[in-house]
Amino acid sequence: MPRLLEHMTALADPVRCRLLLLLERHELTVTELCAVLQLPQSTVSRHLKTLADDAWVVSRRDGTSRYYGLSPALDPPAARLWPLIREQASETAAAEQDARRAEGVLAERRSKSAEFFSSASGQWDHLRAELFGLQFQQDALLAMLDPRLRVGDLGCGTGQFSALIAPYVARVIAVDASAEMLAAARTRLAPCANVDVRRGTLEALPVEDAQLDIAVLALVLHHVPDPGRVLMEAARVLGPGGRLLIVDMLPHDRGEYQQQMGHVWLGFAEPQVRRWLDAAGLHDVRFTALTTDATVKGPALFRAVAVKK
Repeated sequence: MPRLLEHMTALADPVRCRLLLLLERHELTVTELCAVLQLPQSTVSRHLKTLADDAWVVSRRDGTSRYYGLSPALDPPAARLWPLIREQASETAAAEQDARRAEGVLAERRSKSAEFFSSASGQWDHLRAELFGLQFQQDALLAMLDPRLRVGDLGCGTGQFSALIAPYVARVIAVDASAEMLAAARTRLAPCANVDVRRGTLEALPVEDAQLDIAVLALVLHHVPDPGRVLMEAARVLGPGGRLLIVDMLPHDRGEYQQQMGHVWLGFAEPQVRRWLDAAGLHDVRFTALTTDATVKGPALFRAVAVKK
């Protein structure tokens, strides 16, 4: 009974009841509460202190602002008392006017946010990258992958792609023909218990038939003499409905790549890629030129996705 009486004392002033009605619906600052209640700051702050001292309201700081709201964990006496007070206070004309003014205050808050985005739209991508980087987008999207997927990183090199995708799928089979590349891959992938690193060629993958849901050929097709054969082999290790992802270069004229980096092909045109995929029994081909990053030096890239029948 004493605790209940304390709560009743705290709510004895109609202004404090109006405050709680507002703070049950919205988190508001002192300035916003002053505008809604049409009371001076000193009065609003005094009533908030009384409510806070009796554990009716809580606050949190957000930058330079402090937001107040109804306590989410009222004690049992307060939890029984509040519905009665709410029922009586909400039927008053003052409460109705408060609710209307609160909508205006919230609309102004949204308007300020909209003004910021309108003024920042030209610089938004740069600003967001400056604040949060770009990694969060990649991590967020990868988390949407089906965790049951079995993925083949074909021509894995040092295992960069395998390390990226391993936390989000059931299993990764990483294949490469180079012993030196595989040594680096094994070091990088040592913490990934679900990655199986295997040595083998793209023309004769050390993977049984229909073992993969996704096969990835990322910047490797231009190194092989017979891409059509490699795509047939990739199709063999895919199960029905499995998908093949190719990322490689569009046609270019940088012949020095053949001498300096062992490239066999100077990129690939879409019709050529489609013919190879069709011959491999893959359909629903989606071929897309990727956005070119002005800061990089290499040729433009494409992405091709196809599905096994």
